[in-house]
Amino acid sequence: MIRILLAEDDRVMREYLTRALERSGYSVAAVDRGTAAIPLLETEHFDLLLTDIVMPEMDGIELAQKAGELVPDLRVMFITGFAAVTLKAGKQMPQARVLSKPFHLRDLVLEVDRMFETESAHGGL
Repeated sequence: MIRILLAEDDRVMREYLTRALERSGYSVAAVDRGTAAIPLLETEHFDLLLTDIVMPEMDGIELAQKAGELVPDLRVMFITGFAAVTLKAGKQMPQARVLSKPFHLRDLVLEVDRMFETESAHGGL
């Protein structure tokens, strides 16, 4: 099963994304800030880091860079509501995907599926 580490400081968004991804067959560990994600990356296996960019303590770009040092083959997807931040993320982490808020849950799941070339259909989103 594909494991996703979700770092999102907004509780409602974090719970919403976790539920949608789990319903789509992914295993999700969710944290409320980048600094909380580092210990999990050091001790557990994840296939994807899905992170908000703008967060307190450590932003998503810093988290992704640190994650890349710890887990070189980890895939990264950023979610953000700020266009300027999207450009910064694209320059600093060109291999990462960026999904701009607002987005439909179906779009998020389709993007994750594409990253893993998942063939399964996802209904109900």
